[in-house]
Amino acid sequence: MIRLIPDWLLYIIVIAALVFVLFRIDDRADAPEALPGAETEAGAFLPPPSIYDPEVLVEVGPVSSGLGSAFAISEEGWWVTARHVVDACERVGLIVSHGAATPVLEVKVALFADLALLRTDRAPVALAIDTTERRFQIGQRAFHVGFPQGRPGEAYSRLIGRETLVATGRYEFEEPVLAWAELGRTGNLRGSLAGISGGPALAANGQVIGVTVAESARRGRIYTAAPSSILRLLRVERVEATGTPTPRLTAENYGQESDNLRRELAVAQVVCVAGEP
Repeated sequence: MIRLIPDWLLYIIVIAALVFVLFRIDDRADAPEALPGAETEAGAFLPPPSIYDPEVLVEVGPVSSGLGSAFAISEEGWWVTARHVVDACERVGLIVSHGAATPVLEVKVALFADLALLRTDRAPVALAIDTTERRFQIGQRAFHVGFPQGRPGEAYSRLIGRETLVATGRYEFEEPVLAWAELGRTGNLRGSLAGISGGPALAANGQVIGVTVAESARRGRIYTAAPSSILRLLRVERVEATGTPTPRLTAENYGQESDNLRRELAVAQVVCVAGEP
């Protein structure tokens, strides 16, 4: 079922997404240039989480209307997004065309990670999730797809290790996350990636290997929820992921493939409408 959202509401939400960040570390610098040696092969295997992993401190702001990203994991209507995008919203919807959105029927948030599940009537195309986390290698690529700054966009990065995300503010938790060094972006995207939160991080083989949850633009870092956290949420909520991989992704084609994912609604924009303060 598709319900129309008034244009004026969409405009307000888009503006809010451009000037208010739901959950980020730093937005005071543009993304860095591609790092030297960006095309080198992957290195050692990713170690397991450790109490000695560096901490990343983030503050969860108050509930506010805004935009984020989500991706489908089942054609039965299950989607994954970031918790801070949809937590405590009065209404949540997925934009399916200009000026129209489909309502989210159910929101299930993780209490242990910045993750949430959304349920709609159905999803046209679903993405596959790779949970073989221990086989990840330092230096491997990720392609981050979504709606940064309220419009279509994507970035790519290389894995540099694990960190522990410590969330404070509206709610609190600690979770192991993967840290990525940003290598580049498509188009003329500058500044913060706010709005891409909840979007998938895809491996070169077209499988989801994380959910983008935070950034540090000054350091050129992107942080993703780990596949083990995604798997834990799916088990807790008894949801089965049944998607398929995308075509193989490269630094040359990921912009076009990302456009295809948004066009097919495998990746969609999330609308959060907050209640009265």
